[in-house]
Amino acid sequence: MLNKNPLIKPYLKWAGGKRQLLPEIRKLLPASIGKLTWYEPFVGAGAALFDLQPEQAVINDRNSDLIMTYRVIQNNIEELLAALEFYQGKYERSFYYEVRALDRAEAYHDMTDSEKAARLIYLNKTCYNGLYRVNKGGFFNVPFGRYSNPAIFEEPVLRAIHCYLNSNSITILNGDFAEAVKNADEHSFVYFDPPYHPFKKSGFTAYQAGGFGEDEQTRLRDIFRELTERGVSCLLSNSDTPCIRGLYQDKRFGIIGISANRAINSAAGGRGKIGEVLIKNWS
Repeated sequence: MLNKNPLIKPYLKWAGGKRQLLPEIRKLLPASIGKLTWYEPFVGAGAALFDLQPEQAVINDRNSDLIMTYRVIQNNIEELLAALEFYQGKYERSFYYEVRALDRAEAYHDMTDSEKAARLIYLNKTCYNGLYRVNKGGFFNVPFGRYSNPAIFEEPVLRAIHCYLNSNSITILNGDFAEAVKNADEHSFVYFDPPYHPFKKSGFTAYQAGGFGEDEQTRLRDIFRELTERGVSCLLSNSDTPCIRGLYQDKRFGIIGISANRAINSAAGGRGKIGEVLIKNWS
């Protein structure tokens, strides 16, 4: 972690991204963090991972399209860059909707993972407000964005991420968060950044079909407790709601209230400065 590459940063926009909270997260990390294996079961756009750049990490997300992009960057960078070149300068409404509709067509199954990853990156950079949202059928359904000349990708950034993923021990998983941390021990550090509990019933949680409701938040709390009992250091971020504070009312946990500006949300009421919490399980 001593020789961090400043080019390494998130290559996607992502709801709930942690770039604003990184200073607060850094302040809480234990001094021994460089000797621990970093676990991130809800990696999203990887803001914390790319900021810390650990030598050993296990990253995971249930979103299979998202994880596909990580694996393509790791294993097929040249194919990805060639596929992304096709999208350069093609910020146009009708073209956007043609690309968005590809996953509903039979031809989509014949596309390579590199082509699918390039498509997702293009949609992410040109869709409305940078959202990733799917309908009940699992199809991307965010409308066309409002930009003047969006940058689709940055080749130096993608190449730097490719080098990082290949020059360190980084395991990339695509499964349930509980399964992702099953091997964590006292030599590990787990950072949980789940889909946030909504302030209102209409809050945005549709990162993938199925959402992340209160039952899942409770199951996550149970895993947090289990890891605590196993001696694993854990940090969790979430919205500052009575539900979340109630779930983590445990003398072993510290709850730190903070505020952050949120620009990526499906509703205007969910953008702006909101209350969040960081919850840790060590002294």
